[in-house]
Amino acid sequence: MASLTIYDKTGAQVGTLDVDTDAMAPKISKQLLHDAVVMYQANRRQGSVKTKSRGEVSGSRKKMYRQKGTGNARAGHKRSGVRRGGGHIFSLSPRDWTYRLPSKSLRAATRMAMASKIGADAVKIIDALTFEAPKTKEVAAILKNLSIASSLLIVTESVNDNVYKSARNLPRVSVLPVSDLNALEILKPKEVLLTKSAMEKFINPSAAE
Repeated sequence: MASLTIYDKTGAQVGTLDVDTDAMAPKISKQLLHDAVVMYQANRRQGSVKTKSRGEVSGSRKKMYRQKGTGNARAGHKRSGVRRGGGHIFSLSPRDWTYRLPSKSLRAATRMAMASKIGADAVKIIDALTFEAPKTKEVAAILKNLSIASSLLIVTESVNDNVYKSARNLPRVSVLPVSDLNALEILKPKEVLLTKSAMEKFINPSAAE
């Protein structure tokens, strides 16, 4: 069981939130976290790389000169991979890198990632995070009040355009609704800042609906 301090926008402590990390993730599997992170990274690969083989470049396939008697090293045609302008010997072709782990495993990895962040004291809770209009200066002031100077993920209960637009110009700060969380997004930044309602929804998604 972990007791997380709840802060307001000024950095003052306004309460606590008890989180049962054992129920969230009875154990933390580094192998599962690794597999999940590699999967998410692989699925982001564009896979559009392309180089030409010697069968795809233009040029004659005729032997450049006779095999013997010239004093030069023996040579094949111009498309050879050892010649400038020739094809690549091990040419690259577009491919699809995407694959999928079981959904149950990915959900477990997300909970493990959050539990590990809580165990590392890298999770902070704020009572609310709302803005009448996008204002980057206000988010910067809140982060300063909370003594957050490293890379950060801000988690809201649902999609919040004002929070997103207020934080998108800050370096190393990203914003996601709790429904879009995954192991990679949680582990990538050094700290995670969640609203109280977002953490409650993460702990018990069915009760928040």
